[in-house]
Amino acid sequence: MTTYGKNIKISIYGGSHDPEIGVYAEGVPKGIKIDLTKLRSFMERRAPGRNKFSTQRKEGDVPVFLSGVDEISDKEVSTNGETLHAVIYSSNMRSGDYSNLAEVPRPSHADFAARMKYGDSVDLRGGGHFSGRLTAPLCIIGGICLQYLESTGIRIGAHIASIGEVKDIPFDPLSPDRALFDLVAEKEFPAIDDGAEAEMRALIEAARMDGDSVGGVIECAAVGIPMGLGEHMFDGMEGRISAMVFSIPAVKGIEFGLGFGSSMLRGSENNDPFVTDGRTVRTSTNNCGGIQGGMTNGMPLVFRAAMKPTPSIGKEQNSVNLSTMENVRLTISGRHDPCVVPRAVPVFEAALAIVLCDAMLDHKEAET
Repeated sequence: MTTYGKNIKISIYGGSHDPEIGVYAEGVPKGIKIDLTKLRSFMERRAPGRNKFSTQRKEGDVPVFLSGVDEISDKEVSTNGETLHAVIYSSNMRSGDYSNLAEVPRPSHADFAARMKYGDSVDLRGGGHFSGRLTAPLCIIGGICLQYLESTGIRIGAHIASIGEVKDIPFDPLSPDRALFDLVAEKEFPAIDDGAEAEMRALIEAARMDGDSVGGVIECAAVGIPMGLGEHMFDGMEGRISAMVFSIPAVKGIEFGLGFGSSMLRGSENNDPFVTDGRTVRTSTNNCGGIQGGMTNGMPLVFRAAMKPTPSIGKEQNSVNLSTMENVRLTISGRHDPCVVPRAVPVFEAALAIVLCDAMLDHKEAET
């Protein structure tokens, strides 16, 4: 299942070591202007090989549009209402690094479950279709949606909330600072606080030097969202966002607003009281994260998602040879992120942007 969306339907294809990976998108409204320089800069934030904290596989991740856009200039295109098809051509694959994994699955990776479901021919080079590399085409559509949302006054930002037990400064749940969105987007390591960043870097480096990995949490927020996006029960915004977020490899949990922390409070502490200035209604707190009954309430939308440590590590691990059915010791070679969290920050921005654009088309249809 590689499709998502009700109004904007996206389909992602390809594998980590295929010559190309790409995305089809149907239902993208006509007339969205795309700043190509801005889109490429956004894509670079996710691209591998930028520093020692990410995999050393170097890919340009430059999107090439094959259909769905009309050229305005060499720096700008516009969607034309047709199916959008964009590709990224791969150039730095080392499939031989994964030859020993054909019979021996990596612990906590998709290898074993994928082989049991799809058989011996499943492509597991670099993770194949289950690789985080497939978030690159997701970022093409997400980058377009981010530009469209910004033109309507909606801004999205994300940062590393924590690596291991080291925590960054959280966004203000009542009024996330848009300037912080820009600050984080310009940083090589997307944390707000420089002191926390230094500790996070040290933690990742220690894991890397030990042939190990570390996980963390990403916080994502959106401001300027209209009230009433989403539906109750099976089409609520929490569900729509969660479905997209869990398509990002390594995600193991999500919470909105105060999230799991609300379970430790009384109702009088967790409730978000309503206030008015005589013109608009808002809440004096935002423990709900901007969503009530599955619908946006006009407050900032805030969620956090946990990402597990990268399962491909240099330490020797226990596994099973599926051909001989013997217990074996596995050492994983290849190029892997000691922590996927820093590169995943723009992916979360892209994911939320796609969901919000899709939901806004619901809203427009309801108005008409």
